[in-house]
Amino acid sequence: MSQRPGIRVIQTQRLALNHSLQASIVLLRADAGGLTRYLEEQATKNPHLRLDPPEPAAAHDWLPRWAGAFGNVSTGHFSSADFASAIDSAAEAAPSLYAHVIAAIGTMTLTARERLVSLAFLDALEPTGWISQPISVIARAAGVAEKEAAGVLAKLQRIDPPGLFARDLAECLTLQLDAEGLADRPMGVLLQHLHLLAAGDFDALSVLCELPQSEIIRRFGLIRRLNPKPGGDFSPVSAAMIREPDLIARPDQDGTWVLSLNRSLLPSVRVEQSSKGTAQDLAAAKSLVKVVEARNATLLKVATEIALRQKHALGEGTIAIIPMRMSEVAQAVGLHESTVSRVIAGASLDTPRGSIWLRELFSVAVGQENEPNVAGAALRGHLSRLIAAELPEKPLSDQKLAQLIHTMLGVTVARRTIAKYRELQGIQAASLRKRQRPGFRSF
Repeated sequence: MSQRPGIRVIQTQRLALNHSLQASIVLLRADAGGLTRYLEEQATKNPHLRLDPPEPAAAHDWLPRWAGAFGNVSTGHFSSADFASAIDSAAEAAPSLYAHVIAAIGTMTLTARERLVSLAFLDALEPTGWISQPISVIARAAGVAEKEAAGVLAKLQRIDPPGLFARDLAECLTLQLDAEGLADRPMGVLLQHLHLLAAGDFDALSVLCELPQSEIIRRFGLIRRLNPKPGGDFSPVSAAMIREPDLIARPDQDGTWVLSLNRSLLPSVRVEQSSKGTAQDLAAAKSLVKVVEARNATLLKVATEIALRQKHALGEGTIAIIPMRMSEVAQAVGLHESTVSRVIAGASLDTPRGSIWLRELFSVAVGQENEPNVAGAALRGHLSRLIAAELPEKPLSDQKLAQLIHTMLGVTVARRTIAKYRELQGIQAASLRKRQRPGFRSF
């Protein structure tokens, strides 16, 4: 065989992604925070790019997660409609919040009598993290004096996150300010006049607090970043969501949902020619602006289609989720399934019931042939409600839960499937649920 050197021509093909396509893929998967960080990084490299930060909130502009937080702040209680909504969703949110509080109570030094009182307070805990009944009513149910019940409540209010077991919005915020060392007399006055703060009447608050209006506005900013519903972090729907949502959904008069981008999070990006940049930098800057606009439009388009299909779930919670696949949404909006998957990754939606991850609204059907079409997510919601409503001394077994689900929804679910769904939600087996309830353990 000849070993002499020679020249050969070989033709190969490979796919190369240009800068615009790379940016499109990166930004499609980015939430509002990730998009901001990426744009800031690009602006430091490209002299032609300019970022304008989100416009500061108006003096009376509250963040989306504050929607519905005030209720009737003059009395410190929900309106009747708010209260009905809270009761309706309580069972859905209770198990995970319940488990968190039970674990915290287990680490506290309490007498057997105090544990019984803590159970009475736990029964009154709402999905918001507030308690829904006066101390006198809870004390009577526990069979103790009101003063003794108040002492137990003070201990329960030390449970993280600050604000749990508050009796109203003002107390919820006070507990959080206390934890941060920010509570003082002017803050107390502000929290006593939340109706003025909600209305943006800073002139009146300035007089009451004996502080200049600029200081009132500064303190408004501190209050605005607090969490008015600390219990909502444990809801299966909100999935421990503590950041601001990417999208905002509000019902229209005809019952449809209107979606918009949360502009309080997004900076504005524009092109401004600079002598320090090259023509290639200028082209890249213009391309990036188009990519950002396309990303925002795609996110809004996909989310609007999801909201249209899951309109009942946005208003009623997880029990109203219907089976929905990503391929169905992709076909409806004229995009590839992978594009839909990327754009909803990490994206969240704020609704009057709280914030939800878009990905959680996708769910496959469960059950057998010739049975009702029920989404797995809806089944998990019903499962949570059943467990939240069970008798403390007689928790429901997985087999019993499967029978109740079949009776309620008409779908056949195996006991091991019930166990899997229960574990996914952090709910323990029946024997452990009974053992962990305060008041039913040996002392």
